[in-house]
Amino acid sequence: MPDPSVPATMRASVLLEQGVIEMQERPVPVAGPGEVLVRVASVGVCGSDVHYYRHGRIGDAVVDAPLVLGHEVSGTVVDVGSGVPETRVGERVAIDPQVPCRRCRHCLSGRFNLCREMRFYATPPVDGAFADYVTAPADFAHPVPGTMTDEAAALLEPLSVGLWSIHKAAIGPGDQVLVAGAGPIGAMVAQAARAAGAADVVVTDLVASRRERITSLGATRALHPVEDADAVAALEADSFVECSGATPALLQGLRAVRPGGSVVLVGMGADEAALPTAYLAAMEISLTGVFRYVDTWPRGIALAQAGMVELDALVTHRYPLEEVEAALDADSDPQCMKAVVQVS
Repeated sequence: MPDPSVPATMRASVLLEQGVIEMQERPVPVAGPGEVLVRVASVGVCGSDVHYYRHGRIGDAVVDAPLVLGHEVSGTVVDVGSGVPETRVGERVAIDPQVPCRRCRHCLSGRFNLCREMRFYATPPVDGAFADYVTAPADFAHPVPGTMTDEAAALLEPLSVGLWSIHKAAIGPGDQVLVAGAGPIGAMVAQAARAAGAADVVVTDLVASRRERITSLGATRALHPVEDADAVAALEADSFVECSGATPALLQGLRAVRPGGSVVLVGMGADEAALPTAYLAAMEISLTGVFRYVDTWPRGIALAQAGMVELDALVTHRYPLEEVEAALDADSDPQCMKAVVQVS
């Protein structure tokens, strides 16, 4: 039976236009066939949320109508649509915020993250999770163990970026990995790399507080990209994962990879950058990108349960739903690693 406490309306924090957030009262969405209705518990603040809030767009994705941000989400199933067992009501879940078409060649070949018809939370025109309730495909709402906090469950989404990144980089036991950027995604990549067996994970960042923190979150070493440039250049990393979005970091990391190594682009940076193509070709360096993830929640949950990744320790700032604007500005505090909106 559906949870009888579900109201007819809910709160939603809405981005009206660039830099303008308004709390609105909206109807609670209805779970359609194959869907679940989830009462939102925690929502992590992602750099993409901040980018939409401050700039109104990311590349070709433009906020041209009111939009609810937030896609790192956990909660509790309170109702189900047709075809979904009612026994799921009451489950605590973490949501993979993708809704692929399930019909195209990418979906059918297991690469649904590349679906051209993808509907993704908090990507125009699809609303996200800074609200009391959301709907999700039932098979993309992953049950989480009782030992996992709501905040940790929400952070399975950025962990998924880290897991997909190390998958694309083909990181394995004994590898040396260079990561640019000691923010939340850099920390997730570092932890995922260590969980995959990497022996040495070197992380670069300009900010001292982030370098200090990252060694407790997967990194074996933390270097300043300018002051320690010689040490970075001396590396022969098996893989380089670029999480900062800074072109100088990208160019530095490319030359710190061994011949035949791999480079994975994760950070949101310039739309274009001049690359040393002759060098990449001569060194046979593989260069690829990351766009979301595929089937990473089960692995993330298992790693968290086994104590091989730490999620709760990333959370430094917490805000209620009424203070989403403050949460989106939390990165102005150099001590902020990860801000989370506590909805319920």
